Amino acid sequence: MTTVINTTIDTSILDIARNSLVDGVSKTGDLIQGYADVLCKVFNTKNMAGETIEHWFNLVGKDKKGIKEERARFVTAMMARGHVKPDGKPSATVDTYWMRVKEASGYVPKGRVTGGTDVDSKTLAELKTMINRILKSEEDGQDCNASMFKGNLMEVFEGMGGDVDNLG
Repeated sequence: MTTVINTTIDTSILDIARNSLVDGVSKTGDLIQGYADVLCKVFNTKNMAGETIEHWFNLVGKDKKGIKEERARFVTAMMARGHVKPDGKPSATVDTYWMRVKEASGYVPKGRVTGGTDVDSKTLAELKTMINRILKSEEDGQDCNASMFKGNLMEVFEGMGGDVDNLG
């Protein structure tokens, strides 16, 4: 298998994507994905067929040089927009957004289970938690307004593929 490493870096497209993210953090979902897509396009290692064989966030050694430089530009841009701790170092927000970009690129943090991170899986799990909380409060003799909606929540839970017999 022959690998092709992106040796020429179009920094202008990285500048646009990075600045779009940093300038518009209130619209982070689309902007993070856009920046992640560009990082993947520029830095992922691909084979001759154009298939990704190594993601940018897994690169090491000299292959990681461009990533380190881009990360430094990202940190500088975020700090220039006020994401700085009193000691002059980057705030935790900088690392948080960088991690979100990595995750949008396909990175799975250690300890996180894969396959259950889509919206429907999360929603199903949260519905189960809410319904179980209501059931527990009822068992404890508490009167809560949420009990009025328990049936609706159970219908939605079941409609999304949940098993109401396994609640409680």
